[in-house]
Amino acid sequence: MKNNQSLGFEAVKKKGWFSANRFLILRRIVQVTILTLFLLGPLAGIWIIQGNLSSSLLLGVVPFTDPFILLQSMASGHLPLFQGFLGALIVALFYGLVGGRVFCSWICPVNLLTDAAAWCRRKLNLRKEKVISRQWRYWILAMVMILPLFTGVMSWELVNPVSAFNRGLFFGMGLGWILFLMIFLFDLLAVENGWCGHLCPMGAFYSLINRTSLIKVSAVKREQCTDCSDCFDVCPEPEILKGPVYGKKHDIGPLVKDLTCTNCGRCVDVCAENVFEITTVLSGKNSLAKGGEIK
Repeated sequence: MKNNQSLGFEAVKKKGWFSANRFLILRRIVQVTILTLFLLGPLAGIWIIQGNLSSSLLLGVVPFTDPFILLQSMASGHLPLFQGFLGALIVALFYGLVGGRVFCSWICPVNLLTDAAAWCRRKLNLRKEKVISRQWRYWILAMVMILPLFTGVMSWELVNPVSAFNRGLFFGMGLGWILFLMIFLFDLLAVENGWCGHLCPMGAFYSLINRTSLIKVSAVKREQCTDCSDCFDVCPEPEILKGPVYGKKHDIGPLVKDLTCTNCGRCVDVCAENVFEITTVLSGKNSLAKGGEIK
């Protein structure tokens, strides 16, 4: 097995530390900025955005509603106000353009926890084959949507770690710490990328929105691949890279079309040979992040 201590070492050597971590840095800035905006109101009285990731209001005018939450609410027999529908439409259109699972890697606060577990696994050399199917998340999603039809209760929201995190910010984590610890230990000791990659129904829901995404990752320079496997080691959904990277012989294009791609950009970061770009489905040659520099 490859020594995970050297993951991305060649990329840092060839491109520099910042270029080998730029998307990771940008994701952390976005995540922290969003959390800060939510906290500015109750802590400092600066109400740029009110609410939480489930439902919020930007500058007192623009509504944002998590469509996953809205559908659960409707299934439980509670019809949202027009503002809720409008907010869900705005959010769905946004993720429909940039990619649904962008929520998972760029917005979701639980990503900080699961990324930390993945980092620890690499440092402790605990990586191993998955032991449960990644399709479980879709079965769990189905149950999450069906249960409210019979119970009249949004059952998932009682244990949803994203909602628990939002509540914890304002009212204290309480038993939420146990939930987060369980997710961390599950990812660290049981299944690699276990929560986000195998079980989370929220991630499964947003992957379905990926069908219309315009922004994609592409292995446009796959002929330069040296089989170092750094991209596979760092990707939270590594199986999706096999076709785009190695599919030339089978006429499989370089575009990562799999619905579970999170557009996290880590494959772009750690590849020393600049195999990957972030591009659009409209123009495979015009990239947003090409080679070793942002254009």
